[in-house]
Amino acid sequence: MDIVMDGQALNAFLAAEFPQVADDYRIETVGPQGLVARLRVGNQHLRPGGTVSGPSIFALADIGIYCAILSRIGPVALAVTTNASVDFMRKPAAGRDLLAECRILKLGRSLAVAEALVFSDGTEDPAARCSMTYSIPPKRA
Repeated sequence: MDIVMDGQALNAFLAAEFPQVADDYRIETVGPQGLVARLRVGNQHLRPGGTVSGPSIFALADIGIYCAILSRIGPVALAVTTNASVDFMRKPAAGRDLLAECRILKLGRSLAVAEALVFSDGTEDPAARCSMTYSIPPKRA
């Protein structure tokens, strides 16, 4: 699969189309196998007990996978999540950003299937594993 949007283009797309979250998330790298997305963890992402909340972990995986798909198909704002599964495996490390290593498993004309492993920055064991399916709208003539 050819890369049609690099990290700079994806970050600019997020800033333009999703300004409400663009400051929290950043695409770090884009490569032939997928991409790495970062959640800049702040107080708004924490739950009682000082750990990153499940919804914040889900959002990182969703944004990362969405951008992985866009990196191959271009800026299609209306591609949407149609299925998602998250396994929370361990508590994220305190005081660290989260990274999602995202990989596209299948990219068709109307559906894409991808996965993300979410890690605390600097750790080897994943905090979560996510699998998602996206619906890709038909190209307009």
